[in-house]
Parts: sequence; C-alpha cells; structure tokens
Amino acid sequence: MQKTFIDEDRFQSLLTNTPSPSPAMLADLLKKGRELKGLTPEEAAMLINVIDQELSNEIFDTARYIKNAVYGSRLVFFAPLYISNYCVNDCLYCGFHAANPAPRKKLTMDEVREQTGCLIEMGHKRVLLEAGEDIGNNPIDYILEAIDAIYSVRNEKGEIRRVNVNIAATTAENYRRLKDKGIGTYQLFQESYHRLTYEKIHNGPKSDYRRQLYALDKAFEGGIDDVGMGVLFGLYDWRYEVLGLISHAAYLFETFGTGPHTISIPRLRPAHSVNLRPPSPVSDSDFLRLIAILRIAVPYTGMIITTRESPAIREAAFRIGITQASAASSTTPGGLGKGRPKGAGQFELSDKRSLEEITVNVMKQGFMPSFCTACYRRGRTGAVFMELARPGDIQEFCGPNSILTLMEYMEDNASPESRLLGLEIINKTLEAIENASIKKQTEDKLARIRNGERDLFF
Repeated sequence: MQKTFIDEDRFQSLLTNTPSPSPAMLADLLKKGRELKGLTPEEAAMLINVIDQELSNEIFDTARYIKNAVYGSRLVFFAPLYISNYCVNDCLYCGFHAANPAPRKKLTMDEVREQTGCLIEMGHKRVLLEAGEDIGNNPIDYILEAIDAIYSVRNEKGEIRRVNVNIAATTAENYRRLKDKGIGTYQLFQESYHRLTYEKIHNGPKSDYRRQLYALDKAFEGGIDDVGMGVLFGLYDWRYEVLGLISHAAYLFETFGTGPHTISIPRLRPAHSVNLRPPSPVSDSDFLRLIAILRIAVPYTGMIITTRESPAIREAAFRIGITQASAASSTTPGGLGKGRPKGAGQFELSDKRSLEEITVNVMKQGFMPSFCTACYRRGRTGAVFMELARPGDIQEFCGPNSILTLMEYMEDNASPESRLLGLEIINKTLEAIENASIKKQTEDKLARIRNGERDLFF
C-alpha cells in the first residue's frame, strides 16, 4: 500500500514539543524564508509556536516581503461558476449535502452560457467551474460540455480565457479528458488532513480519506500539471492543518517535480440546513497568522482567499500573502444576473461587493488588479512554472501581463473613479519595469489595447 505522507503522531508531537524559538533562531528561520527557500514542517512548527508579539510581527513582515518578492502588488481575480448542486455526499459542512431539502438545480448549456455572459459583463476572464459529486446528474461528459459552453461565449466585453475546475476526485482517464479540454488548474481540497475528523464529517463516496488524499496524484497521472489544494479551516486544529498542507506540497514536489500552483484557505461558513458549528474555530488573528506562515513555508504558490471572508479580513490578507481572490461570487447554480433562483447554495458569503467595488478598493490600497491567464496559454505550468516562481522570476511576466489586463478592464468595464485609479497604478507599475525591452513592448501593447485590440500578453 502507498505510504502516506501525513504522519499524525509526528504532527502532534511537533505541535506539542516544539518550543517557541529564541530571537536568534527565529531570525535564522526568517532569513531562510526571505531567500525563498521555504520551510519544513519542523520549521513551520517553530513559527506556529511563537508566543512573543514582537516576534510574531516579524513573521508578518517576512510574509509581506516574500509576497512582494514573488508576486509583487498584483491580485488576480476570478469568479466561481456553480453549474450543479446535485450531490450524493452528505458532508456535515456543505450546503450541497444530500439531505438538504432545498431545491436542486443543474444548469442547461444555454444557462451555462447565460451565466458565463454575466461574468464577462462584469469583467472576469477566468472562472472556477464547480459542481457537486453526482455521477448520475453531473457525469464527466456534462462537465466537459459545460467547459466547451463557457469557452464558446464571446461578446463585446470579451470572453473567459481560462476555466479552472473544482470537482470531486475522479479517474486518471477523466483527468486526461479535462486536460484535453484546456482547463487551467484542477483544485481539490482535503478539507481536513486529520483522518478521524475527516471520516466523521463525510458521508458518501467522499468519505474515503485515501481517495481524497491521493486524487491529485491521479490528476498528475492524467497529465494535469497545475493543481490546487486546500483545507476547510475550523474543522480541526488549524496548526495541524498547516503542517498537513506543507507536507502535501513537499510530497507533490518530491514525487512529480512540481508543487501546488495554489493553496486555498477557506474557513467554515454557515449554509442552509447545515447545523455544524466549527469544532475548532479559527480566530481572525490566527487566520492571518496561518496565511503568513504558509506564505513563508511555500513561497512560490499562489494563495487564494474567497468571498467567505469579510472585506476587512481580505484586505489584511492581501498584504501578507494572498495573490488570488474570488469576487462577485454566487454559490448557487444560476445565481448570477436577474431573477436569481432559490436553491441550495454551498455556503453563505461575507463579501458581497461587486467586482467593480472590489477593484476600486484594492487599487486604493495600492494593489494591481489582474485578470491574467497568460501562463496557462504560454505553457508556463507545472515544472516550468515552478522554475520561474521558486526564485521569484515569474514577476518578469506577471507584472506586464497584469498591466495589460487591467488596461483592458479600464477600457471595457471601469467606472470613471476606477479608471483614474487604474491608470495611475498602470503608469506607476510601468515605470518600475527595469527591463527596457519588456517596458517598451508593454508600452506598445498598451497602445494597441487603447486602439481596440485585446488579449495581448507575454
């Protein structure tokens, strides 16, 4: 049997027996972090167990430094697109659980195209396709047809350029079929790396802990080299889950030569007919702390925060590690646009602002909104992406591409207020490009966008 990379006894021992590091020891750890070398679970346990507030502040300062060193000020926006809430699992934390009496909805392909059009009108360029696990209602052929439908929609505001996918664990052959459809990242969350907790909260096919744990292996076997992982914080001790994520990332890198393209950090939220309250609540301060530790431990990965979190928490998280964020979300199939249906949503939202409102807000904080999908289409995925991201060289492409996609948004979607802010950030970021050739090419592409061309990228 395949040997698991999750060692529960080791994790518990690390959390119990690792002392808070001395200032000198912490300085050495953070120096390693600033050199983008990442951290082992043993080293991460030291950061987890830091008690002194001044030393904790140094952790946040280091996370902020690493985020800027690898990804700069950019924030990539995307939107989930829920196409079906039919699900055979009866998981205790999810609004899609099988026992929920709320109406079910499975989008037709016309409805998929209509919902896609709503996202394009907002300004989105990438979506995350989501559906419950139900082979009868949501077979792989339905998922593949929906991907085609999303890619087929084009209007005066543009098109969706990359579909990422978050569906239940499946076979290597099905992953191969997803890859052939041109998806970007395949996401699958472990929910909890603590086996007893995992088995208590899952009922149905998803209750197979090992199926979930090694699903990303099958994705690699099927040719998908961009994968995303995550846990649902609040189900078990956040400190243990952080060690699980770090160990999983290291396992993927050692086994397949590439770590996770993204790590997501959702917290448990209320949902219709869900009675579960967080067994291990994560305070706001601990939530920001775990984001900072993950940013130091896995410096190359994109880190995702969703509209589960409040605007205030999202703003704080953007500064210390988050690089991708959902915006203008709906967790109900068919929930975008007018006449929103009533039905089972996966969870309640905290941040209900429009994409425009969020874009304005982050630009006021000095961040660069990005709608870039270039890496997927230039083959900068898997090991190629890792070679650029691990030393921080990915910014050579990310910065200019962010400028170009923001200019598109300014031309096609922006309000007068956001246009002024956007042009200011574009000019500031453009001036900071050190490579004279890249800077000149970016200026040329900006002029072409202003003249009506679209989808220009490095």
